[in-house]
Amino acid sequence: MSVKVENITKNYGMQLALDNVTFTIDAGEIVGLVGPNGAGKSTMMKIITCYLPQTSGNVTVCGFNVVEDAIKVRKKVGYLPEHNPLYLDMYVLEYLEFIAGIHKIGKDGKKRIEEMVEITGLQAERKKKIGALSKGYRQRVGLAQALIHNPEVLILDEPTSGLDPNQIVEIRNVIKKVGKEKTILFSTHIMQEVEAICDRVIIIDHGRIIADQATADLQKINTEYLTVLVEFDKSITNTLLRSIPGVIDVLEAGNNNYCIRALKGNDIRPEIFKFAVKKEITVLSMKIEEKSLEETFQQLTKNK
Repeated sequence: MSVKVENITKNYGMQLALDNVTFTIDAGEIVGLVGPNGAGKSTMMKIITCYLPQTSGNVTVCGFNVVEDAIKVRKKVGYLPEHNPLYLDMYVLEYLEFIAGIHKIGKDGKKRIEEMVEITGLQAERKKKIGALSKGYRQRVGLAQALIHNPEVLILDEPTSGLDPNQIVEIRNVIKKVGKEKTILFSTHIMQEVEAICDRVIIIDHGRIIADQATADLQKINTEYLTVLVEFDKSITNTLLRSIPGVIDVLEAGNNNYCIRALKGNDIRPEIFKFAVKKEITVLSMKIEEKSLEETFQQLTKNK
């Protein structure tokens, strides 16, 4: 596995930022670290990238401990912080040459810089000063510096924060492109981002992990109810639908469509079919409603 986090706790004085956090990320995974502002996302990333020591627990990256083998970990990791720290008076190529020198890339430095310019779409901006670039292109420069030493693990802290919709899509595409060859952990509080990019989601709130699941599975979380969306060939009264065994509520959705609710774990679809056959009603369509990731996120993090 690429990243292994075991029982990480972090205190800032009397404030508990991370509380016994444990998770692993396998090679090649794209994992979203999601949570409200102040949940502990950035703190977790700073610990993984050796910028901040944990209070207790252990983290290894590609088999190297972040405390005992910090230099080796840094060689394996590319990091784009939430506030992208760039030298605004430097030109794009000048800055990337500077970063290549820090990583001691050597004779292959120019070739690697050209590769990064192409991957991140900086061809048209390569000779401009960083201070003259839009925020979207500055994020591309930040991604280029994070990738230039060809790390195995990429850590991105809210890489699309503050970008316009077009810029967000462009940066997402870059992340997906490089994600074919890298292990990626990136933080966000935008659930559409998770749906567009991630294989898996870790939701953190008040320093604790409250969900860790495949993106598709997370949408199926519903702590209380199961809702079935049904379309019949004719109108049916709510009273009649409530007579179906297991049904606790019915909502009309128009045009002979109904939202039929039961308690979670009670799949009432067979009962609906039996009801339709008995009443000589045709079921035109039927499916279980899946909550959006945004609804699931709100459900899991509210009033915590």
